[in-house]
Amino acid sequence: MRRLLDGLFLGAGYAAAFFLVVMFVIMLVMSVGRLSWLNINIKAGDDFAAWAMAAMSFLGLAHTFKKGEMIRVGLLLERLKGRTKQAFEILAHTVGLAFICYMTFAAWKFVKFSHMLNDMSQGVIAIPLWIPQSGVFIGLALLAIAFVDELIHILRGNRPSYEKPPPKTTEELLERIAEGGGV
Repeated sequence: MRRLLDGLFLGAGYAAAFFLVVMFVIMLVMSVGRLSWLNINIKAGDDFAAWAMAAMSFLGLAHTFKKGEMIRVGLLLERLKGRTKQAFEILAHTVGLAFICYMTFAAWKFVKFSHMLNDMSQGVIAIPLWIPQSGVFIGLALLAIAFVDELIHILRGNRPSYEKPPPKTTEELLERIAEGGGV
């Protein structure tokens, strides 16, 4: 099960990277294409770039969370130890999971409603809106799964998977700082 979940989160991270490249290519072609001698135009390019940005942002959430790269407010948690720290980690993950589940449900209703109404984009190219909206729902659903996974991991008495053990040497500390990561 662990390999399946890790593969799922990694796949979502790769999908997010794919949409980042798609967004970059569209914006690059649209920018360079404005040169008078090229005169290249991507129909609905702004729409496609915006949808790629939304898909990239939400599909990358679960992978980012599991790798510990998501912005966390750890000021309080870093100062706690033992059972107290574990209790606060459980509380934080439970509140986060409740919020993410609510957002996932709202996104699902939004996509379902767009599909039911056959809502189409208003741009030059008419696309059913449930298609680009699905990236938001899928990303949030994966984040909810990641939160459940992490909460179970912590409830079993383990440290959060994204929490690195303290550095053992000064060189290891400097290496972490050079990589841009926290201590």
